[in-house]
Amino acid sequence: MNEFDYVIVGAGSAGCVLAARLSEDAGVTVALIEAGGSDNSLFIRMPTALSIPMNMDKYNWGYESEPEPALGGRKLDCPRGRVMGGSSSINGMAFVRGNAHDIDQWEELGADGWNYANCLPYYKRMESWHLGENKYRGGHGPVGVNAGNDMKLNPLYQAFIDAGQDAGYPFTADFNGYQQEGFGQKHMSVAKGERASSSKAYLRPASGRPNLKIIPRVTVDQVLFDGDTAVGIQYETAGRTIKIFAKTEVILSAGSIGSPSILQRSGIGPVDVLEAANVPVRVESPGVGANLQDHLEVYFQYVCTQPVSLNRELSWWRKGLIGVRWVLTKTGLGATNHFESCGFIRSRAGLKWPNIQYHFLPGAMRYDGRAAFAGDGFQVHVGPNKPHSRGSVAIKSAKASQAPRIFFNYLQDKQDVQDWRDTIRLTREVLQQESLAPFRGDEIQPGFDVESDEAIDAWVRENVESAYHPSCSVKMGADTDPMAVLDGQCRVRGVKGLRVVDSSIFPTLTNGNLNSPTMMVAERAADLIRGEKLPAENAPVWVADDWETSQRSVSGGDRG
Repeated sequence: MNEFDYVIVGAGSAGCVLAARLSEDAGVTVALIEAGGSDNSLFIRMPTALSIPMNMDKYNWGYESEPEPALGGRKLDCPRGRVMGGSSSINGMAFVRGNAHDIDQWEELGADGWNYANCLPYYKRMESWHLGENKYRGGHGPVGVNAGNDMKLNPLYQAFIDAGQDAGYPFTADFNGYQQEGFGQKHMSVAKGERASSSKAYLRPASGRPNLKIIPRVTVDQVLFDGDTAVGIQYETAGRTIKIFAKTEVILSAGSIGSPSILQRSGIGPVDVLEAANVPVRVESPGVGANLQDHLEVYFQYVCTQPVSLNRELSWWRKGLIGVRWVLTKTGLGATNHFESCGFIRSRAGLKWPNIQYHFLPGAMRYDGRAAFAGDGFQVHVGPNKPHSRGSVAIKSAKASQAPRIFFNYLQDKQDVQDWRDTIRLTREVLQQESLAPFRGDEIQPGFDVESDEAIDAWVRENVESAYHPSCSVKMGADTDPMAVLDGQCRVRGVKGLRVVDSSIFPTLTNGNLNSPTMMVAERAADLIRGEKLPAENAPVWVADDWETSQRSVSGGDRG
């Protein structure tokens, strides 16, 4: 059988959701096509092993950026999942919806219907919050969400939250609920001690349905058309060209790098990009691959003066004990991503909602799991989350086997540079508060000599890393916006029968990690495709009373 009602390209954070939801209707047939293979790996399932699958070619496309001028010509890694579950199978499992105002901003930028009131019901439908359902949280959804070990295994987590309050910021009891701004406990997509990827949460329960066909280990070349209507996709395998046809729609869920690349290989995109790649122009759409955004971050690292950090768990035998406990009980340090406290603040007065995010780790180490230095330490991952700089994705040829050109254009906007200066100074202020004094030794990096604008600029340029949140490269927007590839129904302008549903459709980045809003987008898009809609929910959200005049405020917040 090579004809289905819906053909979905990409079994990632969005594609698994779409496949599961659309195949709920036994009267329709769905094909889900994925370039990677099975996610049945202990390293994917075990939360603490998060750095391992991300560094395996088997599960990662292994993209990298072009040399970035503002970063001294450095190329940055851009890992993307090539496995069932996509990037949700190799990410850090941080569950962050983003601020309610981020979603409202989508509609303000022209994405009709995409506001917080309309999206909240879909956030709730997708999750099973370990504390149960309430006005903001879902209690019966596919994606299990918890708080790791509830900060019980390390005193540094609470010390970081207390330091934020010492510095004059509010406490937040649930940054995914009423109040994002402030310091509090971090949430993760982990259920019963295992990673809750979109594959495990959505696809696995649906995989036995007779109307759902999953096709792994094939890379899609292009979308097929009959006139101006998408009618299927084409891929090559073992020297053969295979075509799969869609009676109703083709849906691209290949991610912020894959989806614009497939559109461009299909003749939809900027004319100069298509001509340079020798691809015939089907639809001139300058926004395909444009508007690319990403989050950057650095590690603030300190020596820890008490023997409590995760650095003590890095020996082979300690890791072995952690692994055995996890295999037998799914508990302990193996059942967490170790980011169990966090913070969201505003970098300056006049911002209505936060633009800086903190992930606190009670250890000092690299993202690949190697120790940063000998001894105990702690660190906070931090960066501005609302960048103004924009980049692009552009194919180099019509061949799916050739990686596209990925240029983020980091730090080209002056406000982004200033946001980093503010971030470094505000972060050091938090980390110097009294609540961390019993644990705080020397500042390993950046180092107290990194204080002037020039020193901060130079250190950031040399040390900043991607937070692995590329997005916005096939944005939704108004009919009057020539750069808006999609309408508010996620339909590609200029053709029929073709949609895009993944993080590439965001008009702008959310303040936080992207897995949660990506799954929410797929939940809502599934209803748009089916002609259904959950009722909007107008839940209030917290905003500092004096945000226009004050950079920080506890007014109206819950200090705990």
